[in-house]
This record gives sequence, C-alpha cells and structure tokens, in this order.
Amino acid sequence: MSLGKLENTLRIKLDELNEKGTSKGNELVINKIIPANGKKGTRYIIEGYGDKEFLKMNANSYLGMSLRKDVIEAEEKAAQEFGVGPGAVRFISGTHKPHLDLEKKLAEFHSRESAMLFSSAYVTSLGVIFPLITKDTVIVSDELNHNCIIQAMRLSRPAAKYIYKHNDMNDLEAKLSEAVGKGKRCIVVTDGVFSMRGDYCPFDEFTAISKKFDDKFEEGVITVADDSHGVGSYGKTGRGTEEITGAKVDILIGTLGKAYGVNGGYVVSSKVITSFLKETAPMYIYSNPITCSEAAAALKVLDILDSEEGLKILEHLKKMTEKFENGLKKLGLETIEGPHPVVPLMVRDTAKTTEIVKHLIENGVLATGLNFPVVPKGDEEIRFQINADHTEYDIDYALEVLKKYTEK
Repeated sequence: MSLGKLENTLRIKLDELNEKGTSKGNELVINKIIPANGKKGTRYIIEGYGDKEFLKMNANSYLGMSLRKDVIEAEEKAAQEFGVGPGAVRFISGTHKPHLDLEKKLAEFHSRESAMLFSSAYVTSLGVIFPLITKDTVIVSDELNHNCIIQAMRLSRPAAKYIYKHNDMNDLEAKLSEAVGKGKRCIVVTDGVFSMRGDYCPFDEFTAISKKFDDKFEEGVITVADDSHGVGSYGKTGRGTEEITGAKVDILIGTLGKAYGVNGGYVVSSKVITSFLKETAPMYIYSNPITCSEAAAALKVLDILDSEEGLKILEHLKKMTEKFENGLKKLGLETIEGPHPVVPLMVRDTAKTTEIVKHLIENGVLATGLNFPVVPKGDEEIRFQINADHTEYDIDYALEVLKKYTEK
C-alpha cells in the first residue's frame, strides 16, 4: 500500500488553495513572551523574526487572564494536588473535585440550575446539539453561525433544516412558520457573538419570536446559543450577550478558552438537560475532561471577574475597544460597530486583505486576515481582537501602523 496516489490528489487541492490565496499557510510559532513594561503591554517573539517584538491583536483572551500570576499559581497548585491529567473519562473515575466546583460556579455565574464541562467549546456545541436532535426534530439556524454548529447539524441529520438571514428576526419568524408541522421538536440555534464580525444576536427578540411558536410543536421550541466569544468579554459584569440583551436562552454554550484564558467548554441549562446530555453525548462520554489545574485556573478567573477588580478590567476593555473602533473610523476605514472587543476591518477583497496583513506583520502587529470560505465573498476582512491587557499606547501603535498603510 502507498500514499502516493492520494498525496498527488491532495497536492492539487493544496495548490488550488494557494493560488486562490485562501490557504492558511504556515503557523506562526511564539518562542517567547515579554511581559508588559511601562506603557507597553505584553509583546511576543515569533520564530523566524529574530528579536522583533510583536503586538498580539488576534487573541481570544479578551480579559488578559492567561498570563496573570494569581491564575498561574492556582493552576500550578491544583496540578501539584491532582496531577497534570485526569487519567480517565468522567464516568470512569475521571471526575475530580475541581470539575464539580467549576460546574457549580458556572451554573451560579449564569443563574442556571446546572452546568456541564466539555473538553472544548467546539466539542460542546457538537455534544449539545447532536443528542437533542431526533428524526422528528426541526432545526432553524442563523446563516452565519459558527462551523461547530454547522457540523453539529450535519452530524445530526434533522427532519428538516431552515437557515434564516443573519440576525434577521423577520426571516427567523418566517422560517419558524415554514417549520410548523415538519417535526415534533424545534431547535432554534444561534451564535451569541458572531466571531468574524463582532456583532451579536438580539436575544430579546430571538427568544420572544421563538416563544410564539412553542405551542405549535408537540415538544416545544428550544432556544440554543453558543456565546463562546461573549461570555466573560462584555456586559457590565461579563455575562455576555444575555446581559447585553436582557434575555436568556434555554441552553447556553460557553468556553473557558477565550475570555477566561484557560481551556475547555461548557453548557448551562436545567438539571434535566445536563443529566440527559451526560448520558447521551458521545463527546462527553468518550473524552477525558479538562485537567484539574485548568478547572482551578478557570475558578480563579471567575472569582476575579466577579469582583471590583473584574468590573475595572471590563471597563478598561470596553474603553480600549471604543478607542480602536473610533480610530479606524477616523482613518476612513470600514468596521462593524458594536460593544464587543472583536473589531473587524472590512476590506472586501482577498488580495488586499493579504497585503494589509503582510504590512501589519512587517510593522510588528498580529491580526487575522479572513477570506472566503471562512467568510462570504465580499466580506473579506481583518479581525482585530482587543484584550484587557492592551494599553492605550498599544492601540495607538496599531492605528499608526494602519495609518501608514492608508498613506502609501
């Protein structure tokens, strides 16, 4: 047996991606982290760039927690006590006290009966949606939902599937009307914050419209939201899109790997929902949980977030987000306005997106170029992500680099 034939076919596919300019290319490797010093926030040394320092504006760590001394100490302490790995899946002696403590804390944080940990947020969406979809289930989904939701729907094979226009609540209502009679159960699913754009679903309208159709399905209409980019990153107390909109969904998916700066995913809902998922979600049953040290670090982050210091961190993050967004507009650049620290620079051209990303790297700024098929054609962009450990100097520096490009 030989891989030769397959490799030839795959090389052609790779060449096509390179020619289109849509390949992700080689991964940047961080060799060293330089702590914040004075007016400058954290800087990074990248392999292949010598001693050049980079400002990282493409990190999901919105609260800047991953490098905090007290969070690191909490993780190290738990590793000393419980070891570096759980050693088993949850139902075969893989559950440790830090896992239960974190689940209790997350349920309280989101004002829910129960929480359930998964190994990642991506796996959480798969592990929640797949078991809840039966052959008699209809699913209604926003057209710009994250890939994890799309893959969960493909894996689940619902009785019927409807896609509504992005954040178009009139179209959502129209799709729900079409779905009536097609199944016993209806699941309406959305991202909380849409990670490529930084805009968010209006949960208040989303839940109100869904509720109107609840009695038209034998098993009701269930609202599900993946707010992985929202939880911890915005809202006065960091409760994410539910806090911003003043409305709760039935099942909320979150992550520990973004604002909280750790690793893992979770879902919060009723006790019956999480009990059912623990018995039926293969992504939970057959995978090891996050480590005890990761759980302890996340617990520490939640303690910080739910304190006066946490409120100050969120306020600074909001201030830096507004500063960068306003700076883009002053430069005559297009963005999508909103309170979330994802601030997209809408380029709307693949070649130009690549060119700007190259200019940013040459000037020591890391940001993410997003081209088709990651985003729709015509929506090509550069995604900037503001973190709470960014300083005013950092924001000014990034804007000055962009100004140089506009003056070319």
